[in-house]
Amino acid sequence: MAKKEKPSVEIYKSWCKRCGICAAFCPAEVLAQDESGMVYVKDPERCTGCQLCELRCPDFAIHVRPPKKKKEKAPEKPAEKVSAE
Repeated sequence: MAKKEKPSVEIYKSWCKRCGICAAFCPAEVLAQDESGMVYVKDPERCTGCQLCELRCPDFAIHVRPPKKKKEKAPEKPAEKVSAE
């Protein structure tokens, strides 16, 4: 079975004020803070893409990218019938 794509979390560190709101609201505990209070992605595989971190961030320092969708193949056109007249 193919591995299911996961959303990705991007943190714009220069915008982050280290408030920790994003880590506190993350229901899957994907985000954490280091000793200095800087937020980092602790466990990206657990991300559900709920975007609570992005919505709660007062500094717009987090962006959750949805999983990349695989390109679906275009349906094949049915072959035209050729009549022998």
